[in-house]
Amino acid sequence: MTGLLTGLRPYSRAVTLAAMRLLDRYLLRELLVPLVYCLGGFLLFWVFFDLFTQLNNFQSKKLNISDISEYYLLSLPGILVIILPIALLLALLYTLTNHARHHEITAIRSAGISLWRLCLPYLAVGFVASLGLFWLNEIVAPEGMAAAEDVLVRHEQKRANNPGPNWVQNLAFNNSRDGRTWKIGLYNTETGEMKDPIVIWNLSDGSTRWLAADRAVQRRGTWYFYNVREYTGSPDGNATLIPLAQTNVVAIPAFTETPGQIKSEVKLANANLRSAKRADVPLTEIRNYLRFHPTPLPADRAWLFTKLHGRLAAPWTCLVVVLMAIPFGAASGRRNVFVGVASSIVICFAFFVVQQLGLALGSGGWVPAWLGAWSPNLLFAAAGLIMTARVR
Repeated sequence: MTGLLTGLRPYSRAVTLAAMRLLDRYLLRELLVPLVYCLGGFLLFWVFFDLFTQLNNFQSKKLNISDISEYYLLSLPGILVIILPIALLLALLYTLTNHARHHEITAIRSAGISLWRLCLPYLAVGFVASLGLFWLNEIVAPEGMAAAEDVLVRHEQKRANNPGPNWVQNLAFNNSRDGRTWKIGLYNTETGEMKDPIVIWNLSDGSTRWLAADRAVQRRGTWYFYNVREYTGSPDGNATLIPLAQTNVVAIPAFTETPGQIKSEVKLANANLRSAKRADVPLTEIRNYLRFHPTPLPADRAWLFTKLHGRLAAPWTCLVVVLMAIPFGAASGRRNVFVGVASSIVICFAFFVVQQLGLALGSGGWVPAWLGAWSPNLLFAAAGLIMTARVR
């Protein structure tokens, strides 16, 4: 008898695993269908509402139907960054409430399956959605929003003194880390080409060195300057510059500034930091700015590091909403599915209030930057775990 039971155990485990896979697929299918509907509905609502508010603006910029369609297609990743957590929360609450309404959760748990194991597919969806949201927020959305802005000005008549797209006039910035000041007449943010650049730095004897050129480009990590004039300034601060040499081409690998870092400087240093939109400041640009300015002013430091942690914390909202939805939707009882809709509205409003409060406190320096940015995720995730543990 003992041998027979021993032989049946592997078979029983195989049957259990197969049953769990079937259950996981069923739960995923029941979630993904309303999730697709929620995403589609929110996208349509967002686009039509935005189109209604910007229609006069589109007409003034002489955009046709093709231009408007391209604009919203390029804006799509940025829209998804905002609506994906909300759509996931609503779809999950609807799904769980529907399961609870038909006593499916009670039946599954009666078979010896814990609530956490039952919700494992939902947690997996939240984790994958968080990774996808991070990718959208950091890589796809910023480029898409920049391209969408280009579509808006596609048919505008260019001014006579406009150098063209992607060119920035009179760019100046200080690389305080390496002690170099750059003054550039024209800079192309896409190619990294400079026209009329001047680079100023201090020497060990206290004097200053000036390098002026007609043009500069970076190739394979080395800056090449063309039609170069070099000058030196006296240590006593005399404004008169002494010419040193004039050269056709000079290669300077010691200048470590990269086009990507300079592009970040254009976006952040040459504008009001706090006026930057969310999709305009990905992590790479914040880090590039901090490479040039390792010791920013206290007010700017609080804002920058709060923004940095906020960008890291934002994608994990998808996982947090799963943890919040489980206790709200999985509680036993025969309820209307619209309870899930009402619950999602309350949760979204509460999360938004806590998020804005945390970011404001972090940006103002009242609390550490990481705490201000991560506090909504930490608070709501902890609340979800505690309430889930109390679900009967």
